[in-house]
This record gives sequence, C-alpha cells and structure tokens, in this order.
Amino acid sequence: MKRVLSQVLVASGLLLSAAVSTCLAAEASGPAKPDQAKGSTLYEQGDAARGIVACASCHGAAGNSTLPMNPNLAAQSHEYLLKQLHDFKVKEGAEHAARRGPEGAPSAMSAMVGPLTEEDMRNVAYFLSLQKLEQPATAGQESLVERGQQIWRGGIADQKVPACAACHGATGAGIPGQYPRLSGQFPAYIAEQLKLFRSGDRANNPAMHDVAKRMTDDDIKAVSDYAAGLR
Repeated sequence: MKRVLSQVLVASGLLLSAAVSTCLAAEASGPAKPDQAKGSTLYEQGDAARGIVACASCHGAAGNSTLPMNPNLAAQSHEYLLKQLHDFKVKEGAEHAARRGPEGAPSAMSAMVGPLTEEDMRNVAYFLSLQKLEQPATAGQESLVERGQQIWRGGIADQKVPACAACHGATGAGIPGQYPRLSGQFPAYIAEQLKLFRSGDRANNPAMHDVAKRMTDDDIKAVSDYAAGLR
C-alpha cells in the first residue's frame, strides 16, 4: 500500500512540475511578435466585415497625416501607440474611456478602436512604428520661438512647470515606450492635447495633467509651435 501511495505521489509531482514548466515557458515567451503585414493591411484597408475603418482615411498613408486635427503617427514608438489605442477603449465596468474629447465628449477614436482586438492593435501599432515621417509639421510663428524654447528647455520656474525636454528629449524625439515623439507633430494637435490634459478630459497620464494645469493658453500655444519645429 505504501509503495502504491509513493508511486502516486511521484506521478503527481511530475505532473505538477510539467504544468509549472509549461506555464513558465508560456510566460517567458510572452505575446506573439506583432505582424507588420497584417498591421499594414488593417491600417490601409480596414476590415469591412468587422466594421473596422481604414486608419489611413484619417491619418494618411503610412501614418503621414495631411490634416492638423489628426496626428502624424509614423515613426511613433510601438509601445506608446499601443497604450493610446487601449486608452481610447472603454474598459469593462468603466463609464468612459481614459481619453475623451473636449468637455468630456466621447472621442471619435473610441468608436474606431471598438472593433479592434488586442492582436489588431499590436499589429497596427507595430506597422506604424516602422514607417518614416515623410511630412513632418513645422513651427509656423516666429514670434513664439523665444517663449516656446524657454518652456521646452527650461520650463517655467514660477509656475512649477518642468522642462519638456526632460522627458521628450532635446530634439523632441521622445523615449520609446515612455514618452511620445513630438517633433514634426502638428502644433494644433499638441496644443489640443495639452488642453485636454489640463481639463482632465484626457486622463491617461497624471503627470501630464499636473504639468498642463499650470500652463496658460499662451504657454501652450508657444511650446506647441516650438515642439513641432524640432528635428
């Protein structure tokens, strides 16, 4: 009897060990690598059968937008883009998405990302991260350069606004996976996002809310224009 019990315990231990090894192997491998080709197809063509609109219809070919209200997405980091797509979705049990439009209105992007699966979002974000920003926006107001440069490089000490360059880099290239590239982005889009951070309607980055709430409209206008012209 003892021998049988011993054999059962050994067999159970082996099964448990195998199960743990399998779980650890799956965890180590992580999610499958994004598929650039699938991301390209979904971005450029959408998927009518699933109600997915082609991203290119708003954000331009390969993420190079021609409309200031719609941001350039080319060459943005994969991790950052994926997080933003997640933040446009309304999470289960939540009243609204973390990213909303002015005065709390639902963002148009929330409807766009609704049908996207996790795999879809990873593929599209990966595709865009590999594209080249062919049509970067530029700074357009010379009168704002001095003020914009001051805020970007040194912040606003008396308003406790830190230098933008501390997180987004001297040239506005950002830090992949942490802070987005702002160089070549449309000034109007950057300004709108700062105002949404300030109002709390864009609630997916507490640090940016704390920064933006200390900035005036003139501060935002100046630094947004300056950031767009960085290279």
